[in-house]
Amino acid sequence: MKAVVIGAAGYAGGELVRLLLGHPEVKEVIATSRSQAGKRLGDVHPQLAALTTASFESLTPVEAAAKADVIFLALEHGESGKVAGELLATGKLVIDIAADFRTSDKGLAERFYGPHPAPELLPQFTYALADVVGDALKGKKALAAPGCFATAAQLALWPLKDARVSPSLFAVTGSSGAGVGLKATTHHPARAHNLFAYSVLSHRHEAEILQRWREWTGNRTAEARLMVHAGPFVRGIYLTLHARGEGLSVDMYAKAYAGRPFIRVVDQPPELTHVVGTNYAHIYAQVAPLGREIQVSVAIDNLVKGAGGQAVQGMNLALGLPETAGLIGGGVWPI
Repeated sequence: MKAVVIGAAGYAGGELVRLLLGHPEVKEVIATSRSQAGKRLGDVHPQLAALTTASFESLTPVEAAAKADVIFLALEHGESGKVAGELLATGKLVIDIAADFRTSDKGLAERFYGPHPAPELLPQFTYALADVVGDALKGKKALAAPGCFATAAQLALWPLKDARVSPSLFAVTGSSGAGVGLKATTHHPARAHNLFAYSVLSHRHEAEILQRWREWTGNRTAEARLMVHAGPFVRGIYLTLHARGEGLSVDMYAKAYAGRPFIRVVDQPPELTHVVGTNYAHIYAQVAPLGREIQVSVAIDNLVKGAGGQAVQGMNLALGLPETAGLIGGGVWPI
């Protein structure tokens, strides 16, 4: 099987290529980039230097799709929508790791993202939160991989769908979540030894979080507020959910994720460094006496579980491959 990653010069694209190069069913990986065309992948993504001598190719999305069996889109927001129609017409599996097709609710999509470049294509994409959707992805031809904050948030929310709670979600992300381009807020002197909130009451990942939360609860006005912060580290997301309700229990998490290969419900608060470089999510839940208050902590790697790893997991499920193919492995400790 051949895979192409269109727009592979960013951090998420580089991690996606790394995982695909180690996948037992992927025999060739083609990486395209307009800005890095002709450069060796290992010169742009140092982690790939020992894995391949290939270079970035300058191909149009249609030209790249013609060379592959699976098409990954790792483009900037708004760009996937411009090319998705032609790619879907090939009949091949298309997986978008950007935000263009994550939110099919028109009201939410326009509220957080503005007008969509190809709204007629939204119904063709399946939201691929792999650890919740699972085998239902088999046979799908178009997947929208969830965002990194949205992945952590929804893994915390899913077991609470029947609990009638209005949760708050506090999350901290590393600087790699802002992308490869240098910004004032990702410059080392601004980020190191610092912590600050951003996108207050308006983070874009709330769109997909709210859509699923409302679908899961059956309440079209249900709320789940996301509060995001930038932390002084490079990789990962640490999220804490807090909610009040009735009949809450720790067992809700063990039952919800029983048999899910990449979810570890742990018996103490997780540490971010324990998941960095992996496709695992570590989740810890604690309930107050009488079961009326719950706090849940989730740790994931934003570039793997929150991007490339989840996309590969979705590919495995869609193609009927072992769900864990190419994704088993521990992280790096210490970092």
